[in-house]
Amino acid sequence: MNTNFFCLQLDPAVLGNLDSLGYQQMTPIQAEGLPHVLAGSDLIARAKTGSGKTVAFGLGLLNRLDRQRFAVQALVLCPTRELADQVARELRRLARASANTKIVTLCGGTPLGPQVGSLEHGAHVVVGTPGRVLKHLQKGTLTLESVRTVVLDEADRMLDMGFYDDMEVILSATPSQRQTLFFSATYPAIIRELSRAFQRVPVEVSVESQHSELKIRQRFYEVDKGKRTKTLAALLAEHRPVSTVVFCHTRQQCQEVTEELRQRGIQALALHGDLDQKERDLVLVRFSNKSVPVLVATDVAARGLDIKGLEAVINYELPRDPEIYVHRIGRTGRAGSKGVALSLFIPSEAYRVNAIEEYQNSKAQLGQVRGLDLPEGFTLPSPMVTLCIDGGRKQKVRPGDILGALTADNAVPADKVGKMDIFDHVAYVAIERSIRKKALRLLSDGKIKGRRFKVRALH
Repeated sequence: MNTNFFCLQLDPAVLGNLDSLGYQQMTPIQAEGLPHVLAGSDLIARAKTGSGKTVAFGLGLLNRLDRQRFAVQALVLCPTRELADQVARELRRLARASANTKIVTLCGGTPLGPQVGSLEHGAHVVVGTPGRVLKHLQKGTLTLESVRTVVLDEADRMLDMGFYDDMEVILSATPSQRQTLFFSATYPAIIRELSRAFQRVPVEVSVESQHSELKIRQRFYEVDKGKRTKTLAALLAEHRPVSTVVFCHTRQQCQEVTEELRQRGIQALALHGDLDQKERDLVLVRFSNKSVPVLVATDVAARGLDIKGLEAVINYELPRDPEIYVHRIGRTGRAGSKGVALSLFIPSEAYRVNAIEEYQNSKAQLGQVRGLDLPEGFTLPSPMVTLCIDGGRKQKVRPGDILGALTADNAVPADKVGKMDIFDHVAYVAIERSIRKKALRLLSDGKIKGRRFKVRALH
């Protein structure tokens, strides 16, 4: 199979833009799916997170746009605001070769007003979460009668979250002659049901659902009942990963594991469905910028999560479905880097290990923990500290302004400043731990964009 983008019937400007973005060779899901997408076929694509699926559907929907018409012609539904933002960013990068492509994001957790204003000025593509898209439909601020392409990204996660009815109403508001693309990491029966209702003779493609041992080292640890958390802490002490996601089944388990790790001197944050959007944003900011080494999450809360440079995934408890296991561990070992996937199970859960062996068609490698007692005074340090600035987009604060305030007169080397996240009324910047006090003083005593802002370090 030819995996070069130049074998596709795409505009030379689009191919040039792909080249400038570093996209020369197609990933398996792009090579399998893109020809069908560009041909206008409906598609069910099974592919794990990080497989390049946004480019697979993005090039197709952008190719079908009539940019002279300011009407919504493509709709992408995502399970979470984080994934929707990520998809919209990638679509904007892909659309650089074509002038005047307007992409609007519609998600919950943000005010309706500015979204209504954006829609009034017209848009070609809407990327959003089902609840907020439905709200705009019901208010009459969004119309979908000109839609040519609908994408359900991480369709299985949206169904897990109970969005079936919302998705049904939204899809019913689009023309019957549209192109409908489903992208999903797993393939439950309910997806077939949705497909039968809303797709026309879909092509099905599925890419490798196994992970190479060369990229992700998988180990399984049999533990005594009641010693999961002690074993988890021991594994973190042994491997010392800079960033780890620990998967739990329930919100309560998630919270309990987080508290127990903290009591053992390991900084950890919990991510579950009880958090409001602001709390969720802050947790993800601190973990993704390497200020906190461990994130303890439920599957539903972690949907759409794409953390750069994730070194390890640990299954505190193995999922019953081996597809979910593969989806979880696929969050590490991305973009040419290596990762580890460590899984705990008690003897009565050995059948779950057997199911994973059968699914991956490979023998599970059992690991041995060196010892359950942590070294005295043990901590798992994180390389960065997050500084919180009491000003954001609404105060016209930009990443360049923060970097300028820190690096003026070579006060702080630019390579010691990490990830920045700007929200409406607050901004966060990651600073190398060794210079946190100096950076805090510079931002507190100095000015950002000619103004003084309150700044504090998050602990």
